[in-house]
Amino acid sequence: MDDRPRLSEDTNVVLVGLMGAGKTSVGKRLAERLKRPFIDADSEIEATVGMTISEIFAAHGEAHFRDCERRVIARLLAGSGSVLATGGGAFMDRETRRLIKRGAVSVWLKADLDVLTRRVARRNTRPLLAGGDPRAILKSLIDVRYPVYAEADHTIESTDAPHEAAVGKILDALCTMRAGE
Repeated sequence: MDDRPRLSEDTNVVLVGLMGAGKTSVGKRLAERLKRPFIDADSEIEATVGMTISEIFAAHGEAHFRDCERRVIARLLAGSGSVLATGGGAFMDRETRRLIKRGAVSVWLKADLDVLTRRVARRNTRPLLAGGDPRAILKSLIDVRYPVYAEADHTIESTDAPHEAAVGKILDALCTMRAGE
């Protein structure tokens, strides 16, 4: 029996995956197609705390950041009918994962190492990549995180194709849920 939540107008859709998987880019397009608000969890955390993610990590460490992240995501999931892009580590936290499973349909944007490496090279604002070899760090994160991300309700491949291709795949998966299949 399929115990995934059914999609309704009030159901939140949460995108999970590693940095560079396309959660924000795909999420904005998905929200537009679904005519729902798009929310970026990292932006909400920054607005709540009054610091950038990098500043929070530097000043307070990852554990403090994850606590803030969990509380902000819980607040966002209390609303309804949005598309929420989470940070790469959000779904790794057991309590955050439980909140997402209870309050949303989760979609893992899964990208391979080469795609992720090319994408993260475009920005230098990723605290987990600071001071190291991005490819090696991403490989390590893949090894640890992909088995947990696999707990998401849906897995969508994020490739070098236009982001609209991933949006189409997500919409197909969500339509299947709406139909109750």
